[in-house]
Amino acid sequence: MMRIISAAQGVEREPLAAPFGFKGGYLTELWQSVVRLTGESGRQATGLGVQSILWSDPDVFAAVGELAGNRYMREMTRFALEEARRLAFATPFELQNELLPRVYAYGKQVTGNERLRLTFALNSLVAVDHAAWLLYAAETGAASFDAMLPEAYRPALAHRHTAVAGIPVVAYGTTEDELTRMLDAGSFVLKIKVGADPDKDGDPEKMLEWDKRQLSFVHRVAGERTTAYTASGRIAYYMDANGRYDSIDRVARLLEHADRIGALERIVLFEEPFPEQLKLDVSGLPVAMVGDESVHDEADAIERIALGYRAFALKPIAKTTTMSLKIAKLAHERGIPCFCADLTVNPLMVDWNKNMAARLAPLPGFAIGLLESNGPQNYSHWQTMRSYHPMGDASWTQTGDDGVFRLDGDFYAQSGGVFRTSEHYDRVAESGGAAVPE
Repeated sequence: MMRIISAAQGVEREPLAAPFGFKGGYLTELWQSVVRLTGESGRQATGLGVQSILWSDPDVFAAVGELAGNRYMREMTRFALEEARRLAFATPFELQNELLPRVYAYGKQVTGNERLRLTFALNSLVAVDHAAWLLYAAETGAASFDAMLPEAYRPALAHRHTAVAGIPVVAYGTTEDELTRMLDAGSFVLKIKVGADPDKDGDPEKMLEWDKRQLSFVHRVAGERTTAYTASGRIAYYMDANGRYDSIDRVARLLEHADRIGALERIVLFEEPFPEQLKLDVSGLPVAMVGDESVHDEADAIERIALGYRAFALKPIAKTTTMSLKIAKLAHERGIPCFCADLTVNPLMVDWNKNMAARLAPLPGFAIGLLESNGPQNYSHWQTMRSYHPMGDASWTQTGDDGVFRLDGDFYAQSGGVFRTSEHYDRVAESGGAAVPE
């Protein structure tokens, strides 16, 4: 059994180059959460997370704003560390089983929101969970991502891609020049954010019309491009509504528009069409519906499969590695494909995410893995942040001119560099990070 005898917590505020729009709102910065755990043996591990308040619970974001929401989540991480020091655990699975319900209850208290989304609690636990896995690896002598995985979870992560597609995001404010640069850089799967609130009045019809224009814009720019990496030979579209639609009919109308403009066959994935409490059968829709933030645990995954969802977006960098492994195992056993989506994480966390994406079987219609990574588009200081990655100059950390991350034997031998020490993030944890004004 392992015990945590001390813990340190820091935060680093990273500004975004421009407001990042999704879920009907906009983020201006992302707080990098850093946690250092020390075990009874004296071994230490530093884990990272990114606090994405708008993604985690848009109601909290709307009620208190970005700064206060980030403070809430930071406080929940602090509470998790206090609780973790009272627990003994064999693996991070046992630790999370104890922490998640406690942190969720505390989060409701801190935010004053009895309807707080469980995702908010999971997001607050990412850095703790990441550190727990690295400490577990150190305590058990596991020097690689493969060796760290418990035996029962290895079949779901048995693939070894030599290339993984890097998926950029087309946000609400993406310009034609920006989209053209993505395509010129080789991107062949585009994540298109829909679900806008153009007049800030919550009108679903205005949202639908805006989304139609967004899809038309993307298809006009990308429609004639070709690629060797998709079955159709054309650019693929990955739609993400972030739970903004209110009915099957409205989603169907968006897809009817896609069909009219010749874009329907390009849509390979449609993520989170509805709010998680709206449990509608999607099996009659003509494209693969994907579960993301609505899938908090295995029970949710089983329920979504029964509703006709055909894939899951895994987010070890947003909903914890522990929960992502559980869902990956369940999906693998039921023949449901998975891929890894981003949370606009820092370069080191991209490679933590990449370790999972590299080992998942490819989605139908693709010969390589998929990994959303939109940090280079959105962070003001991305190049500086690369220097915090202990192997930030390695070839696998960037896509080539064909839009893919090339994963050679060194990537697997080094596990993407994620087991090496980041001196920068260790300092953040030790110092508590930059001061956050109250």
